[in-house]
Amino acid sequence: MKTAKQFLRRSAAFLLAASLLCTAALAAEPEKTTAEQRREDLEFLYQTVLVENHPNAFANAPESAFQALKKDIESRLETESDVEFLLDLMRLTALVGDSHTMISAGSAADFRCYPFSLILRDGQWYLSTLPTAEKASLGKRVIAVNDLPVEKILEAFAPLLPADNPVMLARRFRQDCQIADLYEYLGLAEAGEPLTLTLAGGRKLALDPVPYAALREEELAYLADRITKAPATAQVDSYYFAKPLDGDTFYIQYNTCQNAQDLPMEAFAAVVSGILDEGNFRRILLDLRNNGGGSDGVIWPLLEVLRGEMAEGCELVGLIGPATFSSALINAVEIQEMGGILAGESAGGSVSHFGAVRGFSLPNSGIRGQLSSKYIDLNTLLDAGAGRGVVALEPDVSLPQTLADTLSGRDTAVEWLLAHPEKLAQKEYPDAPLTRGRFIGQLYEAAGSPAVTLDGLPFADNFGIEWYLPAMAWAKEMGIAMGSSDGTFSAARPITWQEAAVFLIRTAGEDMVPNPAADRRGPLPAALAEGGNQAAVTRAWDLGLLPEQADFTKTPTRAQGLEMAKALFSSHS
Repeated sequence: MKTAKQFLRRSAAFLLAASLLCTAALAAEPEKTTAEQRREDLEFLYQTVLVENHPNAFANAPESAFQALKKDIESRLETESDVEFLLDLMRLTALVGDSHTMISAGSAADFRCYPFSLILRDGQWYLSTLPTAEKASLGKRVIAVNDLPVEKILEAFAPLLPADNPVMLARRFRQDCQIADLYEYLGLAEAGEPLTLTLAGGRKLALDPVPYAALREEELAYLADRITKAPATAQVDSYYFAKPLDGDTFYIQYNTCQNAQDLPMEAFAAVVSGILDEGNFRRILLDLRNNGGGSDGVIWPLLEVLRGEMAEGCELVGLIGPATFSSALINAVEIQEMGGILAGESAGGSVSHFGAVRGFSLPNSGIRGQLSSKYIDLNTLLDAGAGRGVVALEPDVSLPQTLADTLSGRDTAVEWLLAHPEKLAQKEYPDAPLTRGRFIGQLYEAAGSPAVTLDGLPFADNFGIEWYLPAMAWAKEMGIAMGSSDGTFSAARPITWQEAAVFLIRTAGEDMVPNPAADRRGPLPAALAEGGNQAAVTRAWDLGLLPEQADFTKTPTRAQGLEMAKALFSSHS
């Protein structure tokens, strides 16, 4: 098992000497090119890669912005260096605003770096690597770079960094904040001059740039060397592993969305199932904080096991953080779809996002990169994602890792969870659009959650892990939810007022009579008088089941769904 100290030190060294400019696995050192070759590469990147192959290159910036930047780049193809041309291509690609679409800088042998690195804790930036002579300043907070607040530096870096939310932007900045060529390209530093870091308390450090290749010869000190122990949840060198933390809490660490050759996920899930059956665990922690993605479907055998445990009363808590990305992000939202809680810090991935990456290579320079091939809209695929578009996935319970706990070898989030056994709750998002599945779930809970036997999936398009699955079975059995002729229900689709009225009236039954306190017997609002199911809409209105002050031209919200369910089971009980 890798200790926290080893991981943090290795991470700092890796960021400082290898992972420059989002290299990932597609790295390729750029070759020397002529102006005409650069022009061809620029055109290939813009037209063939971005315009023709990205799902929507202009989703976040208009085509005119791309054209203007492309024209600006073309104006200096004759005079700029290969490094500047590479950064130009990065800037053009980053304009897409897609965390998955990027240019890779490869080994970046021509880059120069300042010998330092940063970590982000408590919303502040701290020094994690420095020359040995300056090691006394490790762990100090950095408040300015070349007399500009760190926030302004991050803002200046943004046009070069592929990010679709602020969490990923900060993560990418952390990877690249020591590269001297970036500061010079952005006009934040003079060529060859020291970079001045201002620390909390006023002390200033001046760091000279050194060639990339010379970093290995530098005598560096690491903040990680101060860590004397590792938490029980320290990252391990395996795709996944599991163990009890105590008699009440079972812990699963899921580090990459891939099947391990020596233990496929299906076999791992069976092992976990056996341990859970033998124990009496009250809470399961599923840790996605180190998971940058892969294939989102790999985890499903485990989710099915965990959903069964939840049906028996066990609480599922997913742990997320800035490194939770791509397929792991999808898995995190699926935890919420199951009715589980997310704890930790906001994820680097966005709820809805471009993804499913493919690689590309520019014809002359050989510069490589990756681009998204589709838009993954969890806003429409999962009830848990409804109303949340391209925004960082937030935890239901915010438990950020502190610097003090990092240095003490403590896991802030896990220790808090172990000390707080009370049942946790998801964020409510009352203004999110109400989905068909959630409204059935609200009606079911308002009815007292009657006992129901789940024998297979209620509808053909149910996933089998949804928190509202028992409600779907109940609604189908009671004739409340019929589904379509093909056996599907479209549970994640936003409900219409007309559909809500149908579900309400079917739940109410034929014997319900108007409650004088809620009886309207007036004309339908114009927006309700349009569309189908008019008999159900009229009766639901007359019975006072539809909120009188609602804007019926808009999709019902989750809060309005609860209001309607309450009106049905309280006013007309």
